[in-house]
Amino acid sequence: MKLVLASKNEKKLRELRDILSAQGVEVVTEADVGVDVDVEETGTTFEENAFLKAHAVMQTSGLPAVADDSGLCVDALNGAPGVYSARYGGPELDDVGRYRLLLENMRGQLDRRCKFVSAICCCFPNGDRVEARGECPGTLAYAPRGEDGFGYDPIFFVPEQKKTFAQLTAEEKNAISHRGKALAAFAEKLREYQNQMK
Repeated sequence: MKLVLASKNEKKLRELRDILSAQGVEVVTEADVGVDVDVEETGTTFEENAFLKAHAVMQTSGLPAVADDSGLCVDALNGAPGVYSARYGGPELDDVGRYRLLLENMRGQLDRRCKFVSAICCCFPNGDRVEARGECPGTLAYAPRGEDGFGYDPIFFVPEQKKTFAQLTAEEKNAISHRGKALAAFAEKLREYQNQMK
């Protein structure tokens, strides 16, 4: 089975390939199939945004498409930045700018509880849909630590590991991360779906 990833994020592509290749699923990019879709993420939930992206790429490419929408939800900020995680603070900010703004907005805040959420949606040309969700609880660090990962990884601290996401190896992160959990659940549901279609 071939799935088109509705994202231009190389790191998401690598994570998807790592987890889905084991069951014979080939994940390709939009560029690989000659499409370039820009989707406005107007959903109010991660699930809605994942569907919007997957559905648009599926319609354009004519192939099954998979999308992930994920973000960081901070308890003390009523779940913000949430679905706006990638756009937090406006388009002029990069990953570092966004997590610095978040740390600034959390200054003096003792409740550091937060969670990463990932919603995955795969849309098929026949109208079928396979969806999964994963969450990883943690706390916000007071300063960035670690060199790996992307987005808010340097300030997302996992108490059990005593490390931020940016300090974990790819294997360690995939085993506990929101996307790792969502992908594991998605892989299982996709396997069931493939069996039904035989």
